[in-house]
Amino acid sequence: MEALQLPLPAQWIGPLWVGVQILLILLAGYLAQRFVARGLTRLGQRYPFPPQLLMPLRGGLRWLIMGSAVIFVLERLGVSATVLWTALSGFVAVAAVAFFAMWSVLSNLLCAILIFTVGPFRLGDVVELVDTVDKPGVKGRVVAINLLYTTLIEAEEAGTGSAMVQVPNSLFFQRSVRRWRGTDALPVGNGEK
Repeated sequence: MEALQLPLPAQWIGPLWVGVQILLILLAGYLAQRFVARGLTRLGQRYPFPPQLLMPLRGGLRWLIMGSAVIFVLERLGVSATVLWTALSGFVAVAAVAFFAMWSVLSNLLCAILIFTVGPFRLGDVVELVDTVDKPGVKGRVVAINLLYTTLIEAEEAGTGSAMVQVPNSLFFQRSVRRWRGTDALPVGNGEK
């Protein structure tokens, strides 16, 4: 007996339909990430969010959306959902181990987000980290705040000039902080201690 053959166009309908679905999934993912990026840009223009907070958020959401689109594409290509979930859970387990290994760095990142959003101090303020009441800590004018460190310029000592100190952001939430606002701040650099 001869095997029944479908005409050539009918043989291509199934793969073409899968290809169209894949293109639609990728297009939907691209449009979704563009929509989210545009929304975050508008949110950043409307509210005073620092760019150091919006850039990682935008990148994380882009990876989440496009990663989801890739998972949907793999599912349309016949990859088992069990395989996908096994791979994803393995990745999450490795990420959890890496999270605990990088805890001090992540702590500084989270504290930077708190500094940006809560605003316990800002650029130009003079801050002092107090170790104990009788022992002075690090004191200086805030000149830069990034995701890991806050940079302070210490007061000039007699003839030594001023020094820059990078303080890990997590220390501002572990110790008491004295603060003088920018215009009301004590002058730093006139030989004061």
